[in-house]
Amino acid sequence: MTVLPSINHTSLLATFETTAIAAGVEILRIYGEGCDVALKDDKSPVTAADHAAEAIILEALRRVTPEIPVVAEEEISGGHVPGDLGDRFYLVDPLDGTREFVNRNGDFTVNIALIENGAPVLGIVYAPVRGWLFTGGPGGAEEVTVDHKGIVVSRKAISCRAAPEALIAVASRSHRTPETDDYLKDFNIADCVSVGSSIKFGLLARGEADIYPRLSRTMEWDTAAGDAVLRAAGGITLTLDGKPLTYGRRNQADDADFANPDFVARGKL
Repeated sequence: MTVLPSINHTSLLATFETTAIAAGVEILRIYGEGCDVALKDDKSPVTAADHAAEAIILEALRRVTPEIPVVAEEEISGGHVPGDLGDRFYLVDPLDGTREFVNRNGDFTVNIALIENGAPVLGIVYAPVRGWLFTGGPGGAEEVTVDHKGIVVSRKAISCRAAPEALIAVASRSHRTPETDDYLKDFNIADCVSVGSSIKFGLLARGEADIYPRLSRTMEWDTAAGDAVLRAAGGITLTLDGKPLTYGRRNQADDADFANPDFVARGKL
């Protein structure tokens, strides 16, 4: 493990919070007014809200920590790929759940994460329609309530719950697969809740659910922020061989840069 230069994680997490809220306010403005939807090369949707939110986040991160590389979804899609990332970098998904944005069900989030030595050490997941903001770092995890004007209403510490006899599972609203259902057959599942974007990690982190298997493709910017929150709350995200999910995959023989393997996120099982 590389010993990295010291940074103030508490101050940086505060920057994540104010930046995610600012991005969320702009997303809500565009959500209310409506906008056109385009398709990227991979046929996934992209909107003006994705680009506007990413611009806000990139400006803030590059202003406070210009030395830390940023891997951001829309920049990557546009061909702007960072060179050597080193052992500390950001992963940004300005609007996780664009399909949910287009379908107007509110299940979309702003995701910002800091990666150190392959692990997510700081993360913010903000669901602006729901007013839920989840934070995670060395001091633990919090849930912050934010109104639609971007004003913080309340905050409280959260943690994963000890697993009950019958588990609550969460699964992707738009990408649930038969493989997911087959995986869950090996557990005593009381209910399986379908929800979009990285909100699933937040439900695990606040003790409302216990397990989230993802047996279909995701990218690192989809998961890093939620994974950071979950780990800060006492949970973990594991690959199917039982190892902690790591970040910064490049030059993969069987997939694109920054593509995740299948994984299972869980609370205190």
